[in-house]
Amino acid sequence: MLCTLHYLDEVQTVVTGQVSIFLGDHYAVTVWHGDRIDLEQARATLDEMPTALSHGPAAVLWAICDAVVDEYESATGSIEADVDAIETAVFGANCTSEAERIYMLKREVLEMRRAVVPLREPIELFARADALHVDSDAAVYFRNVAGHVARVCEQTDSLDKLLGSALDAHIARVSVQQNDDMRRISAWIAIAAGPTVVCAVYGMNFEQMPELHWHYGYYAILGFIAAGCVALYAGFRRSGWL
Repeated sequence: MLCTLHYLDEVQTVVTGQVSIFLGDHYAVTVWHGDRIDLEQARATLDEMPTALSHGPAAVLWAICDAVVDEYESATGSIEADVDAIETAVFGANCTSEAERIYMLKREVLEMRRAVVPLREPIELFARADALHVDSDAAVYFRNVAGHVARVCEQTDSLDKLLGSALDAHIARVSVQQNDDMRRISAWIAIAAGPTVVCAVYGMNFEQMPELHWHYGYYAILGFIAAGCVALYAGFRRSGWL
């Protein structure tokens, strides 16, 4: 039994299916469940390779396996393009929220691994002619397929690690951005606190207060508030908070 899959790039989803292949001495029967691939190319390949057809049902098995694995490689290439786009977004100038997209792609990569990894061992058995109805002459055709399956397994592992690293980097960058935002907010609150305190004191309506009856007292207090705000602003600018 083989798992089939193809990647819907517009919705970033892996669509899977199953095909069961029953071989006999003179027949090959396939039963499909769910998504299926187009076998016209596989049939055309066999028609162009009469030497492969001489191996009978084993040739049909090879053609189907080769077509399925080709879909694996196509899906892997599409996911790699989306992973590159995510890496560009994560490390770009604008820090956008990519966590949900990364999680979705990790889920699809996991779906691919579930389909590809179990196929590795049986294909290697075919390549070693350790399976029924696959002789040593037919096994040669499966070696190329086995190599492709191994490469796809390595690519899926690599994609999973890349997505994990991208998620960690995204979380770290969001945390840094949040810290920067909190520092800016705290700095502006501190700047606003000075005038608030002075105005609160002078708003208590006491008679004996400094500069209360001075003609220029109002302007002096405003100047004091402005000087304090400017000093705080300059200090926060030097420290990198603003």
